[in-house]
Amino acid sequence: MPVGLGVNGGVFGAVNLPASGVARGVWTINEQFRALDNETWPGPIPTTVEYLVLAGGASGGCGGGSGSVGGGGGAGGYRTGNITSIGSGQLFTITVGAGGAQKTTSGVGNPGFNSSITAPAKSPAPSYSISSTNGGGGGANGAVGASGGSGGGGGNNPVTAGSGSPPQGNNGGTGSNTNPAAGGGGGGGIGSAGSNGSGTAGGNGGTGTANSITGSSVTYAGGGGGGCTAGRPAGSGGSGVGGNGGAGAAGSAAPNAFTGSGGGGGQGTSTGFGGAGSSGIVVLKFSTAFGPPTTATGVATGYPIVTGGYRIYVWQGNGTIAWT
Repeated sequence: MPVGLGVNGGVFGAVNLPASGVARGVWTINEQFRALDNETWPGPIPTTVEYLVLAGGASGGCGGGSGSVGGGGGAGGYRTGNITSIGSGQLFTITVGAGGAQKTTSGVGNPGFNSSITAPAKSPAPSYSISSTNGGGGGANGAVGASGGSGGGGGNNPVTAGSGSPPQGNNGGTGSNTNPAAGGGGGGGIGSAGSNGSGTAGGNGGTGTANSITGSSVTYAGGGGGGCTAGRPAGSGGSGVGGNGGAGAAGSAAPNAFTGSGGGGGQGTSTGFGGAGSSGIVVLKFSTAFGPPTTATGVATGYPIVTGGYRIYVWQGNGTIAWT
């Protein structure tokens, strides 16, 4: 193994690698710059970390009969904020919720799954439990829209929509069974409630919201559109990220992964499946004035990045992060 003065901080014996809190040994200026470029040079533990915690969106309801219409799936719960105290060695566990799977049998859509950031207390920092609630499935014949981060849209019998969980999301829109056609309600989104279905159309999904915490603007948490009888317009997915409803056909899946959006409601005897919801995401962002973490597992491909004076870590699956 390399030894000697100025070899990656090694003076005698094994090479000393920098950790978040300390770089032992003697380091040349060039070695320090290389460590900075490689994101391995130590710095203080962050005092403020911005977060986005987004749960998985739900699938739309499945209209499994000729007169049955599915409501749009609700978006996953959307939470933002700041962690303002971190203890040395405090291990944060990241959980990212999947979207609800396509609904292929008549009934309420499949819910998404919760996302969270949790950590035990580590002096001087408190414990943390930051959780976002799964999206609620769209309703269908004989099943009301489910409640969740954002609620699922109502079907046509009953027409009741699911409730959202403010400030994580909004209610779904109610369905309709009035002539000349049945229209499912749109699933709720973070920006607005789903639109109500009517006797002439399915309701549109609730709007999402744009956020640039990942380093580029992405729209999250749109609701799925409600299904409608064939020959009538089905509802559109919220903000282009929720799935569109089906008119005498299956609802569409939420088109973009990791946006926590709801799937579209379906309508039809054998093909009126409810479209799948999209999975959630967890993001942490903090100033480059602070050091990189000692450990970060499960980080999404292409991350972490450094941009605009910030370090950005993204999880599309489960992982951990800690500073020492």
